[in-house]
Amino acid sequence: MTTVDEIKKAIANLPDEELHLLRAWYEQFDAEHWDAQIEADVVAGRLDDLAEAALRAFRNGEATEL
Repeated sequence: MTTVDEIKKAIANLPDEELHLLRAWYEQFDAEHWDAQIEADVVAGRLDDLAEAALRAFRNGEATEL
């Protein structure tokens, strides 16, 4: 089984071009993983309280434009 330390050592030894490809792959992988986590949280209702608080602040004029 590959350990995190082995993976770190392998990454440290990658040529620049391969490191660039790994970064691009990981960025996409991480974004997809994050999206799946957010989606699961929405479905489970874990963000409902935050959404309601934001809407309440907006209705009360407590929100600022970005």
